[in-house]
Amino acid sequence: MTGITIIGLGPGDPGHLTLEAWQTLESAVELYLRTSQHPTVAGLPAGLQVHSFDHFYEQEPDFPAVYRRITAEVLALGQRPQGVLYAVPGHPFVAEDTCPQIVRQAQEQGIPVRVIEGLSFLEPAFTALRIDPLPQLSLADALGIASCYHPLFPPDQPALIAQLYSQQLAGELKISLMAQYPDEHPVILLHAAGTADQRVESLPLHEIDHSEHIGLLTSLFIPPLPEYTSFEGFQELIAHLRSPEGCPWDREQTHQSLRTNLLEEAYEALDAIDRDDQTDMAEEFGDLLLQIVLQTQIAAEYGEFNMTDVIRGIHTKLVRRHPHVFGELDLDNADAVIRNWEAIKEDERRQNSEQIKGVLDGIPLGLPALLVADKYQGRAARVGFDWPQIEGVFDKLEEELGELRAAVSDEERAGEFGDFLFALVNLARWWGIDAEFALQGTNTKFKRRFAAIEAAARQAGKNLSQMTLDEMEAIWQQAKLE
Repeated sequence: MTGITIIGLGPGDPGHLTLEAWQTLESAVELYLRTSQHPTVAGLPAGLQVHSFDHFYEQEPDFPAVYRRITAEVLALGQRPQGVLYAVPGHPFVAEDTCPQIVRQAQEQGIPVRVIEGLSFLEPAFTALRIDPLPQLSLADALGIASCYHPLFPPDQPALIAQLYSQQLAGELKISLMAQYPDEHPVILLHAAGTADQRVESLPLHEIDHSEHIGLLTSLFIPPLPEYTSFEGFQELIAHLRSPEGCPWDREQTHQSLRTNLLEEAYEALDAIDRDDQTDMAEEFGDLLLQIVLQTQIAAEYGEFNMTDVIRGIHTKLVRRHPHVFGELDLDNADAVIRNWEAIKEDERRQNSEQIKGVLDGIPLGLPALLVADKYQGRAARVGFDWPQIEGVFDKLEEELGELRAAVSDEERAGEFGDFLFALVNLARWWGIDAEFALQGTNTKFKRRFAAIEAAARQAGKNLSQMTLDEMEAIWQQAKLE
Protein backbone atom coordinates (compact mmCIF):
# COMPACT_ATOMS: atom_id res chain seq x y z
CA MET A 1 0.00 0.00 0.00
CA THR A 2 1.56 3.31 -1.10
CA GLY A 3 0.30 6.85 -0.51
CA ILE A 4 -2.54 7.68 1.86
CA THR A 5 -5.65 5.64 2.50
CA ILE A 6 -8.34 7.45 4.49
CA ILE A 7 -11.03 5.31 6.08
CA GLY A 8 -14.28 6.29 7.77
CA LEU A 9 -15.03 4.37 10.98
CA GLY A 10 -18.74 5.15 11.07
CA PRO A 11 -20.73 6.74 13.89
CA GLY A 12 -19.55 4.43 16.68
CA ASP A 13 -21.01 0.93 16.36
CA PRO A 14 -18.46 -1.47 14.78
CA GLY A 15 -21.44 -3.08 13.02
CA HIS A 16 -21.81 0.12 10.98
CA LEU A 17 -18.41 -0.30 9.32
CA THR A 18 -18.77 -0.82 5.58
CA LEU A 19 -17.63 -4.11 4.08
CA GLU A 20 -14.85 -2.32 2.22
CA ALA A 21 -13.68 -0.65 5.43
CA TRP A 22 -13.67 -3.91 7.36
CA GLN A 23 -11.77 -5.77 4.67
CA THR A 24 -9.17 -2.98 4.50
CA LEU A 25 -8.72 -3.01 8.27
CA GLU A 26 -8.43 -6.82 8.39
CA SER A 27 -5.65 -6.83 5.79
CA ALA A 28 -3.76 -3.89 7.36
CA VAL A 29 -0.81 -4.11 9.72
CA GLU A 30 -0.75 -0.56 11.04
CA LEU A 31 -3.45 2.11 11.58
CA TYR A 32 -3.25 5.77 12.55
CA LEU A 33 -6.31 7.29 14.29
CA ARG A 34 -7.17 10.96 14.47
CA THR A 35 -8.50 10.07 17.91
CA SER A 36 -8.87 6.86 19.86
CA GLN A 37 -11.87 8.40 21.68
CA HIS A 38 -14.40 6.65 19.46
CA PRO A 39 -16.49 3.52 20.23
CA THR A 40 -15.63 1.76 16.97
CA VAL A 41 -11.97 1.55 18.03
CA ALA A 42 -12.85 -1.16 20.56
CA GLY A 43 -14.12 -3.37 17.72
CA LEU A 44 -11.11 -3.10 15.40
CA PRO A 45 -9.54 -6.37 14.14
CA ALA A 46 -7.20 -8.07 16.60
CA GLY A 47 -3.48 -7.80 15.92
CA LEU A 48 -3.73 -4.39 14.23
CA GLN A 49 -0.98 -2.03 15.40
CA VAL A 50 -2.87 1.14 16.32
CA HIS A 51 -1.48 4.66 16.83
CA SER A 52 -3.42 7.83 17.59
CA PHE A 53 -2.85 11.56 17.46
CA ASP A 54 -4.60 12.20 20.79
CA HIS A 55 -1.41 13.69 22.26
CA PHE A 56 -1.61 16.57 19.77
CA TYR A 57 -4.85 17.73 21.44
CA GLU A 58 -2.92 18.15 24.70
CA GLN A 59 0.07 19.89 23.11
CA GLU A 60 -1.65 22.47 20.89
CA PRO A 61 -3.61 25.58 21.96
CA ASP A 62 -6.63 25.08 19.67
CA PHE A 63 -8.24 22.71 17.18
CA PRO A 64 -6.89 24.40 14.01
CA ALA A 65 -3.34 23.90 15.30
CA VAL A 66 -4.11 20.26 16.11
CA TYR A 67 -5.52 19.65 12.64
CA ARG A 68 -2.51 21.27 10.99
CA ARG A 69 -0.13 18.96 12.88
CA ILE A 70 -2.17 15.88 12.08
CA THR A 71 -2.32 16.84 8.41
CA ALA A 72 1.45 17.34 8.25
CA GLU A 73 2.07 14.02 10.02
CA VAL A 74 -0.23 12.03 7.74
CA LEU A 75 1.33 13.59 4.65
CA ALA A 76 4.80 12.64 5.89
CA LEU A 77 3.68 9.08 6.68
CA GLY A 78 2.07 8.80 3.28
CA GLN A 79 5.45 9.27 1.60
CA ARG A 80 6.86 6.10 3.19
CA PRO A 81 7.14 3.05 0.93
CA GLN A 82 4.31 1.36 2.86
CA GLY A 83 2.20 4.52 2.90
CA VAL A 84 -0.28 5.15 5.72
CA LEU A 85 -3.79 4.04 6.69
CA TYR A 86 -5.52 6.95 8.46
CA ALA A 87 -8.92 6.50 10.13
CA VAL A 88 -11.43 9.10 11.33
CA PRO A 89 -14.82 8.86 13.05
CA GLY A 90 -17.88 8.84 10.80
CA HIS A 91 -17.42 9.79 7.15
CA PRO A 92 -14.08 11.30 6.05
CA PHE A 93 -15.82 14.37 4.60
CA VAL A 94 -18.59 14.99 7.13
CA ALA A 95 -17.65 17.17 10.14
CA GLU A 96 -14.01 16.20 9.61
CA ASP A 97 -11.48 19.01 9.16
CA THR A 98 -8.32 17.00 8.56
CA CYS A 99 -9.40 14.97 5.54
CA PRO A 100 -10.11 17.83 3.10
CA GLN A 101 -6.75 19.38 4.05
CA ILE A 102 -4.92 16.08 3.58
CA VAL A 103 -6.50 15.41 0.19
CA ARG A 104 -5.83 18.92 -1.09
CA GLN A 105 -2.20 19.02 0.01
CA ALA A 106 -1.54 15.44 -1.12
CA GLN A 107 -2.77 16.34 -4.58
CA GLU A 108 -0.41 19.33 -4.64
CA GLN A 109 2.50 17.10 -3.59
CA GLY A 110 1.64 14.26 -5.96
CA ILE A 111 0.82 11.76 -3.19
CA PRO A 112 -1.91 9.28 -4.20
CA VAL A 113 -4.99 9.22 -1.92
CA ARG A 114 -7.70 6.60 -1.59
CA VAL A 115 -10.87 7.39 0.39
CA ILE A 116 -12.97 4.58 1.87
CA GLU A 117 -16.45 5.82 2.66
CA GLY A 118 -17.97 5.49 6.10
CA LEU A 119 -21.42 5.97 7.55
CA SER A 120 -21.55 9.49 9.04
CA PHE A 121 -23.25 10.54 12.26
CA LEU A 122 -26.07 12.04 10.16
CA GLU A 123 -27.88 8.87 9.12
CA PRO A 124 -28.32 7.46 12.66
CA ALA A 125 -29.18 10.97 13.84
CA PHE A 126 -32.02 11.20 11.32
CA THR A 127 -33.22 7.77 12.41
CA ALA A 128 -33.14 8.68 16.10
CA LEU A 129 -34.93 11.99 15.48
CA ARG A 130 -37.39 10.41 13.03
CA ILE A 131 -36.85 13.21 10.52
CA ASP A 132 -36.09 13.61 6.83
CA PRO A 133 -33.41 16.28 6.31
CA LEU A 134 -34.99 17.39 3.05
CA PRO A 135 -35.88 19.90 1.94
CA GLN A 136 -34.26 22.47 4.24
CA LEU A 137 -32.34 21.12 7.25
CA SER A 138 -29.43 23.39 8.22
CA LEU A 139 -26.19 21.74 9.38
CA ALA A 140 -23.74 23.61 11.61
CA ASP A 141 -20.78 23.09 13.89
CA ALA A 142 -21.27 23.89 17.59
CA LEU A 143 -17.93 25.65 17.98
CA GLY A 144 -18.58 27.81 14.91
CA ILE A 145 -22.05 28.91 16.05
CA ALA A 146 -20.91 29.48 19.64
CA SER A 147 -18.25 31.89 18.38
CA CYS A 148 -20.94 34.04 16.71
CA TYR A 149 -23.20 36.63 18.27
CA HIS A 150 -26.14 35.46 16.15
CA PRO A 151 -26.97 32.12 14.48
CA LEU A 152 -26.07 31.88 10.80
CA PHE A 153 -29.11 29.90 9.62
CA PRO A 154 -32.80 30.82 9.11
CA PRO A 155 -35.00 30.11 12.15
CA ASP A 156 -38.00 28.80 10.18
CA GLN A 157 -35.98 25.74 9.13
CA PRO A 158 -34.83 22.88 11.37
CA ALA A 159 -31.15 22.79 12.29
CA LEU A 160 -28.74 20.09 13.45
CA ILE A 161 -25.64 21.31 15.30
CA ALA A 162 -22.86 18.75 15.55
CA GLN A 163 -19.82 18.25 17.82
CA LEU A 164 -21.33 19.69 20.99
CA TYR A 165 -18.61 18.06 23.08
CA SER A 166 -18.85 19.80 26.49
CA GLN A 167 -21.19 21.58 28.88
CA GLN A 168 -19.04 24.71 28.63
CA LEU A 169 -19.47 24.76 24.85
CA ALA A 170 -23.21 24.17 25.31
CA GLY A 171 -23.38 27.22 27.57
CA GLU A 172 -21.65 29.39 24.97
CA LEU A 173 -23.80 27.94 22.19
CA LYS A 174 -27.11 28.67 23.89
CA ILE A 175 -26.18 32.35 24.33
CA SER A 176 -25.77 32.67 20.57
CA LEU A 177 -28.95 30.71 19.83
CA MET A 178 -31.07 32.70 22.31
CA ALA A 179 -30.39 35.80 20.23
CA GLN A 180 -32.84 34.25 17.76
CA TYR A 181 -34.90 31.64 19.62
CA PRO A 182 -37.03 31.99 22.77
CA ASP A 183 -35.35 30.74 25.94
CA GLU A 184 -38.04 28.05 26.31
CA HIS A 185 -37.82 26.85 22.69
CA PRO A 186 -37.98 23.01 22.81
CA VAL A 187 -34.83 21.34 21.49
CA ILE A 188 -33.34 17.84 21.46
CA LEU A 189 -29.89 16.77 22.62
CA LEU A 190 -28.86 13.61 20.77
CA HIS A 191 -26.07 11.64 22.43
CA ALA A 192 -24.04 8.82 20.81
CA ALA A 193 -26.41 8.38 17.86
CA GLY A 194 -26.09 4.96 16.24
CA THR A 195 -24.43 3.30 19.24
CA ALA A 196 -25.66 1.15 22.11
CA ASP A 197 -25.42 4.25 24.34
CA GLN A 198 -27.71 6.37 22.18
CA ARG A 199 -29.86 8.80 24.19
CA VAL A 200 -32.48 11.29 23.00
CA GLU A 201 -33.01 14.13 25.50
CA SER A 202 -35.78 16.73 25.09
CA LEU A 203 -35.46 19.98 27.03
CA PRO A 204 -35.84 23.77 26.65
CA LEU A 205 -33.01 25.61 24.94
CA HIS A 206 -31.85 27.49 28.03
CA GLU A 207 -31.16 24.19 29.86
CA ILE A 208 -28.92 22.45 27.33
CA ASP A 209 -25.72 23.13 29.30
CA HIS A 210 -27.28 21.43 32.36
CA SER A 211 -27.34 18.01 30.67
CA GLU A 212 -25.08 15.44 32.33
CA HIS A 213 -24.88 13.34 29.18
CA ILE A 214 -23.01 15.75 26.89
CA GLY A 215 -19.92 14.18 25.38
CA LEU A 216 -17.85 13.80 22.23
CA LEU A 217 -20.79 12.29 20.31
CA THR A 218 -23.46 14.85 21.23
CA SER A 219 -25.47 16.86 18.69
CA LEU A 220 -28.27 19.42 19.12
CA PHE A 221 -31.45 19.38 17.03
CA ILE A 222 -33.41 22.65 16.86
CA PRO A 223 -36.99 22.43 15.55
CA PRO A 224 -38.03 25.41 13.41
CA LEU A 225 -39.83 28.47 14.65
CA PRO A 226 -43.28 29.05 13.11
CA GLU A 227 -43.67 30.40 9.60
CA TYR A 228 -42.89 34.01 8.73
CA THR A 229 -39.78 34.30 10.89
CA SER A 230 -36.91 34.32 8.38
CA PHE A 231 -35.50 37.05 6.15
CA GLU A 232 -35.35 34.62 3.22
CA GLY A 233 -39.03 33.77 3.64
CA PHE A 234 -39.87 37.48 3.68
CA GLN A 235 -37.95 37.98 0.43
CA GLU A 236 -39.98 35.17 -1.13
CA LEU A 237 -43.22 36.84 0.02
CA ILE A 238 -42.26 40.17 -1.58
CA ALA A 239 -41.18 38.45 -4.80
CA HIS A 240 -44.55 36.66 -4.86
CA LEU A 241 -46.42 39.94 -4.45
CA ARG A 242 -44.51 41.33 -7.44
CA SER A 243 -45.06 38.22 -9.57
CA PRO A 244 -47.77 37.77 -12.24
CA GLU A 245 -49.72 35.76 -9.62
CA GLY A 246 -49.31 38.51 -7.03
CA CYS A 247 -50.89 41.89 -6.27
CA PRO A 248 -51.73 44.38 -9.07
CA TRP A 249 -50.80 47.35 -6.85
CA ASP A 250 -47.41 45.90 -5.89
CA ARG A 251 -46.63 45.05 -9.52
CA GLU A 252 -47.20 48.65 -10.58
CA GLN A 253 -44.75 50.18 -8.10
CA THR A 254 -41.39 51.70 -9.09
CA HIS A 255 -38.45 53.16 -7.19
CA GLN A 256 -39.94 56.63 -7.69
CA SER A 257 -43.53 55.76 -6.77
CA LEU A 258 -42.38 54.28 -3.45
CA ARG A 259 -40.17 57.21 -2.50
CA THR A 260 -42.84 58.89 -0.34
CA ASN A 261 -43.68 55.58 1.33
CA LEU A 262 -40.06 55.08 2.34
CA LEU A 263 -39.89 58.58 3.84
CA GLU A 264 -43.18 58.17 5.72
CA GLU A 265 -42.20 54.79 7.15
CA ALA A 266 -38.87 56.21 8.32
CA TYR A 267 -40.66 59.03 10.14
CA GLU A 268 -43.16 56.63 11.69
CA ALA A 269 -40.29 54.48 12.94
CA LEU A 270 -38.64 57.56 14.43
CA ASP A 271 -41.92 58.50 16.11
CA ALA A 272 -42.14 55.05 17.72
CA ILE A 273 -38.55 55.44 18.95
CA ASP A 274 -39.29 58.88 20.37
CA ARG A 275 -42.27 57.47 22.25
CA ASP A 276 -40.16 54.49 23.39
CA ASP A 277 -43.06 52.23 22.37
CA GLN A 278 -41.44 48.84 21.78
CA THR A 279 -44.55 47.27 20.27
CA ASP A 280 -44.85 50.07 17.75
CA MET A 281 -41.10 50.00 17.12
CA ALA A 282 -41.25 46.35 16.09
CA GLU A 283 -44.17 47.05 13.77
CA GLU A 284 -42.66 50.20 12.24
CA PHE A 285 -39.27 48.55 11.71
CA GLY A 286 -41.16 45.84 9.82
CA ASP A 287 -42.86 48.46 7.64
CA LEU A 288 -39.49 50.07 6.97
CA LEU A 289 -37.95 46.68 6.12
CA LEU A 290 -40.80 46.11 3.68
CA GLN A 291 -39.77 49.24 1.78
CA ILE A 292 -36.12 48.13 1.59
CA VAL A 293 -36.95 44.61 0.40
CA LEU A 294 -39.59 45.85 -2.07
CA GLN A 295 -37.22 48.40 -3.58
CA THR A 296 -34.51 45.74 -3.87
CA GLN A 297 -36.93 43.27 -5.49
CA ILE A 298 -37.83 45.89 -8.10
CA ALA A 299 -34.13 46.44 -8.79
CA ALA A 300 -33.56 42.68 -9.12
CA GLU A 301 -36.36 42.37 -11.66
CA TYR A 302 -34.76 45.07 -13.82
CA GLY A 303 -31.28 43.58 -13.48
CA GLU A 304 -29.97 46.58 -11.52
CA PHE A 305 -28.85 44.78 -8.35
CA ASN A 306 -30.24 42.23 -5.89
CA MET A 307 -30.30 41.63 -2.14
CA THR A 308 -26.96 39.82 -2.28
CA ASP A 309 -25.39 42.96 -3.71
CA VAL A 310 -27.02 45.14 -1.04
CA ILE A 311 -25.87 42.94 1.85
CA ARG A 312 -22.40 42.32 0.43
CA GLY A 313 -21.92 46.04 -0.10
CA ILE A 314 -22.84 47.13 3.40
CA HIS A 315 -21.07 44.14 5.00
CA THR A 316 -17.84 44.91 3.13
CA LYS A 317 -18.11 48.60 3.94
CA LEU A 318 -18.61 47.99 7.68
CA VAL A 319 -15.66 45.60 7.90
CA ARG A 320 -13.43 47.97 5.94
CA ARG A 321 -14.42 50.96 8.08
CA HIS A 322 -13.89 49.10 11.39
CA PRO A 323 -10.19 48.14 11.27
CA HIS A 324 -10.14 48.59 15.05
CA VAL A 325 -12.60 45.68 15.31
CA PHE A 326 -11.72 43.43 12.36
CA GLY A 327 -8.08 44.48 11.94
CA GLU A 328 -5.10 45.45 14.05
CA LEU A 329 -5.69 49.19 14.40
CA ASP A 330 -5.94 50.36 18.02
CA LEU A 331 -8.49 53.13 18.63
CA ASP A 332 -9.37 53.85 22.25
CA ASN A 333 -12.34 56.23 22.03
CA ALA A 334 -15.36 57.16 19.91
CA ASP A 335 -13.81 60.41 18.64
CA ALA A 336 -10.81 58.55 17.25
CA VAL A 337 -13.16 56.06 15.58
CA ILE A 338 -15.08 58.89 13.86
CA ARG A 339 -11.91 60.60 12.64
CA ASN A 340 -10.59 57.33 11.25
CA TRP A 341 -13.99 56.64 9.62
CA GLU A 342 -13.80 59.94 7.75
CA ALA A 343 -10.20 59.23 6.67
CA ILE A 344 -11.22 55.82 5.32
CA LYS A 345 -14.14 57.35 3.39
CA GLU A 346 -11.80 59.91 1.82
CA ASP A 347 -9.36 57.16 0.85
CA GLU A 348 -12.23 55.15 -0.69
CA ARG A 349 -13.18 58.11 -2.86
CA ARG A 350 -9.60 58.49 -4.07
CA GLN A 351 -9.31 54.78 -4.87
CA ASN A 352 -12.59 54.89 -6.80
CA SER A 353 -11.37 57.98 -8.71
CA GLU A 354 -14.38 59.90 -7.46
CA GLN A 355 -14.43 63.66 -7.60
CA ILE A 356 -13.02 65.03 -4.37
CA LYS A 357 -15.94 66.04 -2.17
CA GLY A 358 -16.08 68.55 0.62
CA VAL A 359 -16.38 67.54 4.25
CA LEU A 360 -20.05 68.61 4.24
CA ASP A 361 -20.99 66.88 0.99
CA GLY A 362 -23.16 63.76 0.95
CA ILE A 363 -25.69 64.89 3.58
CA PRO A 364 -29.19 64.76 2.00
CA LEU A 365 -30.72 68.22 1.92
CA GLY A 366 -34.16 66.64 2.31
CA LEU A 367 -33.42 65.94 5.98
CA PRO A 368 -35.03 68.20 8.59
CA ALA A 369 -33.11 71.47 8.79
CA LEU A 370 -32.16 71.08 12.45
CA LEU A 371 -30.70 67.65 11.66
CA VAL A 372 -28.74 69.01 8.69
CA ALA A 373 -27.33 71.79 10.87
CA ASP A 374 -26.25 69.28 13.51
CA LYS A 375 -24.55 67.08 10.89
CA TYR A 376 -22.75 70.04 9.29
CA GLN A 377 -21.44 71.21 12.65
CA GLY A 378 -20.46 67.67 13.71
CA ARG A 379 -18.47 67.08 10.52
CA ALA A 380 -16.75 70.44 10.75
CA ALA A 381 -15.82 69.68 14.37
CA ARG A 382 -14.20 66.39 13.33
CA VAL A 383 -11.61 68.28 11.31
CA GLY A 384 -10.99 70.81 14.08
CA PHE A 385 -13.37 73.64 13.10
CA ASP A 386 -15.01 74.11 16.50
CA TRP A 387 -14.85 76.26 19.61
CA PRO A 388 -12.22 75.00 22.06
CA GLN A 389 -14.56 75.68 25.01
CA ILE A 390 -18.36 75.92 25.35
CA GLU A 391 -18.01 79.59 26.38
CA GLY A 392 -17.31 80.34 22.72
CA VAL A 393 -20.64 78.78 21.81
CA PHE A 394 -22.49 81.01 24.31
CA ASP A 395 -20.64 84.09 23.04
CA LYS A 396 -21.68 83.22 19.48
CA LEU A 397 -25.28 82.70 20.60
CA GLU A 398 -25.39 86.13 22.26
CA GLU A 399 -23.82 87.70 19.18
CA GLU A 400 -26.46 86.16 16.90
CA LEU A 401 -29.27 87.21 19.25
CA GLY A 402 -27.98 90.79 19.17
CA GLU A 403 -27.88 90.76 15.37
CA LEU A 404 -31.43 89.36 15.29
CA ARG A 405 -32.66 92.20 17.53
CA ALA A 406 -30.92 94.76 15.35
CA ALA A 407 -32.40 93.45 12.06
CA VAL A 408 -34.85 95.86 10.48
CA SER A 409 -36.12 94.31 7.25
CA ASP A 410 -38.00 91.05 6.81
CA GLU A 411 -35.13 89.66 4.77
CA GLU A 412 -32.59 90.54 7.47
CA ARG A 413 -34.76 89.08 10.20
CA ALA A 414 -35.16 85.79 8.29
CA GLY A 415 -31.41 85.52 7.76
CA GLU A 416 -30.50 86.42 11.34
CA PHE A 417 -33.17 84.11 12.71
CA GLY A 418 -31.62 81.24 10.74
CA ASP A 419 -28.18 82.16 12.13
CA PHE A 420 -29.62 82.18 15.65
CA LEU A 421 -31.18 78.75 15.17
CA PHE A 422 -27.90 77.43 13.77
CA ALA A 423 -26.08 78.68 16.88
CA LEU A 424 -28.71 77.05 19.10
CA VAL A 425 -28.17 73.71 17.32
CA ASN A 426 -24.44 74.08 17.98
CA LEU A 427 -25.15 74.54 21.69
CA ALA A 428 -27.35 71.44 21.63
CA ARG A 429 -24.52 69.49 19.96
CA TRP A 430 -22.06 70.57 22.67
CA TRP A 431 -24.46 69.36 25.35
CA GLY A 432 -25.19 66.11 23.52
CA ILE A 433 -28.82 67.09 22.89
CA ASP A 434 -30.61 65.99 19.73
CA ALA A 435 -32.06 69.34 18.62
CA GLU A 436 -34.68 67.73 16.38
CA PHE A 437 -35.81 65.39 19.15
CA ALA A 438 -35.85 68.23 21.71
CA LEU A 439 -38.08 70.36 19.51
CA GLN A 440 -40.38 67.41 18.85
CA GLY A 441 -40.68 66.94 22.61
CA THR A 442 -41.61 70.57 23.08
CA ASN A 443 -44.17 70.34 20.27
CA THR A 444 -45.73 67.35 22.00
CA LYS A 445 -45.87 69.19 25.34
CA PHE A 446 -47.45 72.24 23.71
CA LYS A 447 -50.10 70.11 22.02
CA ARG A 448 -50.94 68.29 25.25
CA ARG A 449 -51.23 71.49 27.31
CA PHE A 450 -53.22 73.32 24.64
CA ALA A 451 -55.58 70.33 24.46
CA ALA A 452 -56.22 70.85 28.20
CA ILE A 453 -57.29 74.43 27.46
CA GLU A 454 -59.65 73.22 24.73
CA ALA A 455 -61.12 70.60 27.05
CA ALA A 456 -61.70 73.19 29.78
CA ALA A 457 -63.43 75.47 27.28
CA ARG A 458 -65.75 72.70 26.17
CA GLN A 459 -66.54 71.79 29.76
CA ALA A 460 -67.44 75.43 30.48
CA GLY A 461 -69.58 75.60 27.34
CA LYS A 462 -67.36 78.26 25.77
CA ASN A 463 -65.50 78.75 22.53
CA LEU A 464 -61.77 79.35 22.87
CA SER A 465 -62.26 82.86 21.54
CA GLN A 466 -64.55 83.59 24.51
CA MET A 467 -61.86 82.74 27.07
CA THR A 468 -59.57 85.42 28.40
CA LEU A 469 -55.82 85.08 28.21
CA ASP A 470 -55.64 84.88 32.01
CA GLU A 471 -58.13 81.96 32.01
CA MET A 472 -56.15 80.11 29.38
CA GLU A 473 -52.84 80.79 31.17
CA ALA A 474 -54.25 79.39 34.45
CA ILE A 475 -55.30 76.16 32.74
CA TRP A 476 -51.93 76.01 30.95
CA GLN A 477 -50.04 76.25 34.25
CA GLN A 478 -52.24 73.54 35.79
CA ALA A 479 -51.60 71.26 32.83
CA LYS A 480 -47.88 71.98 33.18
CA LEU A 481 -47.97 70.92 36.83
CA GLU A 482 -49.81 67.74 35.94
